[in-house]
Amino acid sequence: MRSTLSSRAGGVAVPTLRPRDALEHPEATIVDLRSPAEFALDHVPGARNVPLFDDVERALVGTLYRQVSPERAFEEGRAIARAKIARFVADLVAVVGNDLEDSDLEKRLEELTAGGIAALEASIACEPSAAVHSHPVVLHCWRGGLRSKSVVAFLRGLGLERAFLLEGGYKAYRAEVAARIAGWNPPPIVLLCGLTGVGKTLVLRELERLRPGSTLDLEGLAGHRSSLLGMVGLEPTSQKAFESALVARIRRGFGERLVVEGESRKVGDVILPPGLWRAMGAGTALELTAPLERRVQVLEEDYLATAESRAQLLRQLPRVEQRMDLPAGSPSLAERLEAGRVDELVRLLLARYYDPLYRRSEKGRRYAASIDASDPARAATEIAAWIESHAPAIARPEARS
Repeated sequence: MRSTLSSRAGGVAVPTLRPRDALEHPEATIVDLRSPAEFALDHVPGARNVPLFDDVERALVGTLYRQVSPERAFEEGRAIARAKIARFVADLVAVVGNDLEDSDLEKRLEELTAGGIAALEASIACEPSAAVHSHPVVLHCWRGGLRSKSVVAFLRGLGLERAFLLEGGYKAYRAEVAARIAGWNPPPIVLLCGLTGVGKTLVLRELERLRPGSTLDLEGLAGHRSSLLGMVGLEPTSQKAFESALVARIRRGFGERLVVEGESRKVGDVILPPGLWRAMGAGTALELTAPLERRVQVLEEDYLATAESRAQLLRQLPRVEQRMDLPAGSPSLAERLEAGRVDELVRLLLARYYDPLYRRSEKGRRYAASIDASDPARAATEIAAWIESHAPAIARPEARS
């Protein structure tokens, strides 16, 4: 079996990269070997999922490991890998864009794993890498265990010399994410506030186009608009996925001032990090306004763009209606939607639910300026000019008295 690995007492050395080094490497290809369900919950942004086991296989191997023995789990995993090794390697080739020696794959796998779990673990030694390939392929499983170690050893034996192991696996990556968030000191923040439907997100996007790196789209990262109907037409993310996306955004950097929408501490089911929440609380607030007709238009475009969104909205409306005081005998919110009385429905939601809720939450807040958001591009230009002219007064939270 051909191998480009260094030997150590008859074994092989697998080069490793720390999560921080891998994340900072712009040309790295991250390959997540975990099951599709694990990957869906959270993963390194930009990672590609090439699972060694599918969800059912992973559950079976895990059950055998816990309830029978590690050796029995290893043998089952070995049998699964042997049956699908050709497809697995083909999927990897498609991701890494590298020609690998594809002859006798089953035989190569047998040679690597023939001694059982103890022999395989003893034969692989991890070595922190001093020199990193210009286009590394960084593979990982949950905690950088035997699953990913053996795959890296196998791939390097096939000629993929740029294969590295992510030290500590996904677990270590999560620790790096938590450390990055805990140590992040956000730039001075400008909050875009305003009644539901004024188009805060539209303005934020225009501002990012106008001043790249100047905004942070929290609702976009969370896949939620931060209300009982906020998931309609979107795909809410997990807390872990939100934090991964936030760190990826932090790594790209910001300008001297950071513009975000005014949010509650929770955006859907996602909880904002303490440091960011404190910075938002100390931020400078701008009020965005728009006529009622414009707000109705924005909300209809947001929530009723597709048949799927309409169906999702229909399912959610009863939850909102429970919190509204509708006249006895009047049509329900769902009945109004089904009857096509969309304008009436949106106006009712604004008047009886969203506007009172927003005004209570904003009670006592002072706005540094008020800007018409009817034209998002024009509003973004005005905001950029206002921030530039008032920059000295927009200080970091710790600098405020």
